[in-house]
Amino acid sequence: MAGSCDGSQSDQSSTFEPGIDNIYEAFICPLTKQVMQDPVTLENGQTFEREAIENWFKKCTQNGKPLLCPITSKQLSITDLSPSIALRDTIEEWRARNDCMKLDIARQSLYLGNAEANILLALKNVRDICRNIRLIRRRVRNPQLVRLVTDMLKSNSHEVRYKALQTLQVVVEEDDESKAIVAEGDTVRTIVKFLAKEPPKGREAAVSLLLELSKSELLCEKIGSVHGAILLLVGLTSSKSENVSTVEKAELTLTNLERSEENVRQMASNGRLQPLLAKLLEGSPETKASMASYLGELALNNDVKVVVAQTVGSCLIDLMRSRDMRGAALGALNKISSFEGSAKVLIRTGLLPPLIKDLFYVGPNQLPIRLKEVSATILANVVNIGYEFDKVCVGAHHQTLVSEDVVENLLLLISNTGPEIQGKLLEVLVGLTSCPNSVVNVVSAIRNSGAIISLVQFVEVHDNDDLRLAAIKLLLNISPHMSEELASVLRGTVGQLRNLVAIISESTTTITEDQAVAAGLLAELPEIDWGLTKRLLGDGAFEKIISKIILIRQGEIRGKRFERTFLEGLVKILARITFALTKETQAISFCRENNLASLFLDLLQSYSQDNIQMASAIALENLSLETKNLTVIPELPPPSYCVSIFSCLSKPPVVLGLCKIHQGICSLRDSFCLVEGQAVDKLVDLLDHENDKVVGPALAALSTLLEDGLEVENAVKLIVEADGLTPILNVLLENRTENLRIRSVWIVERILRIEDIAREIGEEQNVTAALVDAFQNADLKTKQIAENALRHIDKIPNFSGIFSNIG
Repeated sequence: MAGSCDGSQSDQSSTFEPGIDNIYEAFICPLTKQVMQDPVTLENGQTFEREAIENWFKKCTQNGKPLLCPITSKQLSITDLSPSIALRDTIEEWRARNDCMKLDIARQSLYLGNAEANILLALKNVRDICRNIRLIRRRVRNPQLVRLVTDMLKSNSHEVRYKALQTLQVVVEEDDESKAIVAEGDTVRTIVKFLAKEPPKGREAAVSLLLELSKSELLCEKIGSVHGAILLLVGLTSSKSENVSTVEKAELTLTNLERSEENVRQMASNGRLQPLLAKLLEGSPETKASMASYLGELALNNDVKVVVAQTVGSCLIDLMRSRDMRGAALGALNKISSFEGSAKVLIRTGLLPPLIKDLFYVGPNQLPIRLKEVSATILANVVNIGYEFDKVCVGAHHQTLVSEDVVENLLLLISNTGPEIQGKLLEVLVGLTSCPNSVVNVVSAIRNSGAIISLVQFVEVHDNDDLRLAAIKLLLNISPHMSEELASVLRGTVGQLRNLVAIISESTTTITEDQAVAAGLLAELPEIDWGLTKRLLGDGAFEKIISKIILIRQGEIRGKRFERTFLEGLVKILARITFALTKETQAISFCRENNLASLFLDLLQSYSQDNIQMASAIALENLSLETKNLTVIPELPPPSYCVSIFSCLSKPPVVLGLCKIHQGICSLRDSFCLVEGQAVDKLVDLLDHENDKVVGPALAALSTLLEDGLEVENAVKLIVEADGLTPILNVLLENRTENLRIRSVWIVERILRIEDIAREIGEEQNVTAALVDAFQNADLKTKQIAENALRHIDKIPNFSGIFSNIG
């Protein structure tokens, strides 16, 4: 028993280090009761473990006690500690013999058929021996024993596997040769498997062993080559259910594995991208090229693309300037430029100037065509995000991407390159023309360069759908600004117009983007271009359009993404034939044969599809304007002889079935009569629409029933019966647009010609105020009409009569 620093006996007890060879009492420290590692002797000849006696002296000093010998309890005059070298060597010799005997016993116990308790004891002895050997700074390597411990990983017992993992960790610590023995065969694969299948303490032991093995650079690639190893380790680092120690060791293991470029690539594939980015920033030129190349192959989500652009965007742009690394850099930039957020980062970092330089000024000897295609793809990616490119300098003379000379260079390059680059450059122009701030510049460059003809020719491309689609998209974007030029080119050729119709009428069950865009382009061309309409009519295009509309409405062809825009385009194309009714009887015959008035009336009820309702109402207006010319006026029989002599005997002949408005024989199919088609109610319903572009055409279509030469009073009655009076007045009162005011003033003036209605409305001050406002502020013709309306309700202001009659 050891005494305390005041001379009393300590009650602390301990067991001796177990030994097989005889142990001598001199080997035991009186304070620790353990075999000594570094024995030292006091002046009185007593021997202790150095660390134990130093702690004894320190405690005595802290307690203000004299320095006493723990054995004799007598005060010491000096506290010098003399190393007991002979005793230490003897102890080491004893321990070596003892360890060898223990290891022999362990070897005999380490087989899978042995009792679990024996195996666990043997593993404990191996761990203890390895720790002791490490403490005395010598190594006893035993390959056979290492392999026997490794075999214990195959045990059916979780506890044996767990202790085997712990033992191997101690065995291989700071010993590359032992690590190599452990890594033989499939052992590393087995350890990796434990990351997924062992209980938590087993997973931690497996990670600890992998951490130790990964300190050997030779084993890093082997660990990484095990299928799923890096994925499991990455998963552990982000796990919220694992203990902190396991997570930290997994993190350290991955850090060690980063010494292998192949491991870095695997980490990137499994979501751990930072090591790859770090090597891209700080690696050798070869490493940078390798990492950039692999970055271009990775599947990245949009958030990661932004991080990558922020971290290595500038580096990749610099690599573009290196001939040897340009391809890898362009591949990576192509990958991360495909998202709006990352594309904006790249633009701000300075991507555009070197990209434009590569496309326009670097020859094929320095930049192969395949890399020019990648450059064009990157440019198409960034342009299609809708950035303010008129503010981004791309040239030495402060040109921007929408400067006319830059656009003309794009057009020139399109005409002098192959289909793949042409398609991407057309996508660039699609992006630029999608922005209101830049479309005018592009249109100007196209006009000045005369490129419209060559652009339209791409419609005839049959072997490259992407190229053709990009060209049609571009033509669609510029059509509001160049509709007449486009119509002229299409009208003057045969192939392009027929190809557009062929695309639209392709026999498919799913609507494609090509069909929707082609229909949109034809729909944007001037409706009053009779030459173009005649070509479409002669080519049978309108029959195909009708067939597609019917199939869509019947649900036989679908396409959630493009169905709405496709149907809108089809209806607008079909509506253009109603603009030709006054020019060609063939158009009237076509409308009759295909019962277009009925079709447009059905389309009028396409709820939540404003453009379709608007186009249908416009078409019905055009058709209705022709009704008075198409109405059949019945021939009355000549009066009899008596009636011709005695007029008092005459009675006006009665003809049944005449239209109340047109006073003739009407039908929706043959004369396009809205009354016979019961269209008034449907048009009135649209007057409450929130979209002005729908309300205007609906109001215009109703106005055709109130034209001069028709039975206006009967028409007003029909409108009143359809509850249309209030919506019409609301359009006037709301005064949403000048066009609606002009139309509503005209129709209100016609309605107020009916005295009963005029008296009723004359009492409503807000209607009077609206008419007065129109009289004072509208255009000249509308002022005249508003003045007439005010006269109908006896509200004519004092300054009336200043206008001459306007027909």
